Amino acid sequence: MTKPTCDVWWAEPAQAHPGLLDLLDEEERARHARFRLAADRDRYAVAHALARLVCARRAGCAPQEVRFTLHCRNCESRREPRTEPHGKPRPAGPALGLEISISHSGDRVALAVSDGVEVGVDVEAVAPDRDIDRLASYTLTEKELAAWHALPGAERTAGFFRYWARKEALLKATGDGLSAGLGSVGVTGPGDPAGLVAWSAPKAPADVWLTDLDAGADYRAALAVLAPGPVALAMHRAAPLLAAG
Repeated sequence: MTKPTCDVWWAEPAQAHPGLLDLLDEEERARHARFRLAADRDRYAVAHALARLVCARRAGCAPQEVRFTLHCRNCESRREPRTEPHGKPRPAGPALGLEISISHSGDRVALAVSDGVEVGVDVEAVAPDRDIDRLASYTLTEKELAAWHALPGAERTAGFFRYWARKEALLKATGDGLSAGLGSVGVTGPGDPAGLVAWSAPKAPADVWLTDLDAGADYRAALAVLAPGPVALAMHRAAPLLAAG
């Protein structure tokens, strides 16, 4: 069996420039304009332009030819799904067959791309000003919460975001997203290699490969691939591609 492969591209909001907006479709430009903060607009522009540039390179087409459709697994099972576009983006047009996942936080933008294997990537800025105790109470399982409380006080904030990144990467890989609840997924502790422990969902995937990513000292990041491991992983810096775009 061929080993699954995945590429992860790293970018920064500071790499945004007006030309990137030309790569977005009409709906994406409208959403970009609705962000009040310039930093949020830059993160969005970089992430979505990068997705088009990378998919176009893989498909051998112009970025403007790449389209994305949005899929929400929860809505697909409801009788009355939400009407506004939302969910996990999937490439269409010449890039059909690729799978992507996008995440951004603080000064980090991440894009994961694979050929036909579902992926989820998440990056989180370690934010000590958040109410971590409250967040932990409903995002960690009972076992995770006990392990988290056992950590030295100075390690708890970063440890929490390690849990969060691993869990959200898994939920993004399936397309469930945060609506499924981070507490529905159990993962290994912050000091252990990334791994899935339990998944209390009727459609939990049979094969999962989970790994941590190095996003810098003040960030925690993870990648989930819905396939048996190991996965051949390649890292890329997006600055040259964005500058040329």
